[in-house]
Amino acid sequence: MFTYFVSDVHLGLDVEDAAGREARFVRFLREIPVMRTEALYLLGDIWDFWYEYRDVVPKGSARVIAALQDMMAAGVKVYYFQGNHDIWSYHYFDELGMIRLTQPHIATIDGKRFCLGHGDGLGPGMGGYKFMRACFHSRVLQALFSSLHPWIAFRLGKGWSKSSRLSKKISYEFKGEDEPLYKYCRSFPEKVDYFVFGHYHCHVDMPVKEDSRLVILRDWITCSNWLEWDGKRLEYFER
Repeated sequence: MFTYFVSDVHLGLDVEDAAGREARFVRFLREIPVMRTEALYLLGDIWDFWYEYRDVVPKGSARVIAALQDMMAAGVKVYYFQGNHDIWSYHYFDELGMIRLTQPHIATIDGKRFCLGHGDGLGPGMGGYKFMRACFHSRVLQALFSSLHPWIAFRLGKGWSKSSRLSKKISYEFKGEDEPLYKYCRSFPEKVDYFVFGHYHCHVDMPVKEDSRLVILRDWITCSNWLEWDGKRLEYFER
């Protein structure tokens, strides 16, 4: 039985070919062999901006939702993490049948232990980012933002997304052993075989200890990429 991992599709971000990116992601979902697949893990930032009101959710991506529902109807478990762009998902995905997880989540798959999450804010330092992340998760600030009309809220959110590093096509250079995320994995108190994250928009595959690996997925802006676990081996694919 296969398990798949994907991150940082950024649906709705008006960079490169946004419609083509969604079509590539739908094609990827439709090509997953559902009768031989145990689970799909969405590691965050699948949507570039998602804000969910009690009775209102963002429009668009209907084909993605339909593909995910078809997978779940076939018996595939779909897990999702909130990224830093789709933090404000509350109940809608759960109502569809998806299972929300919080980082770091330890999953045992075929006897191997995976530490999973989006990857943002993990590790020492990053005080400014961690403060901003805490604000985004604040129930008080979320309630205040929810008081805005969706027309205003979504334009503010889209404007924030367009000012991001990804919109400016600025690549990130992973710092290897100096990266806070690597230090986080290195000091992790439990036995883990694979640390799997997204967020950094660059592919990384490096040893953490003699018996563990850190694997980071790229984004989908210019290519499709995912991880496939076949019960024995974790393999990275890109096209």
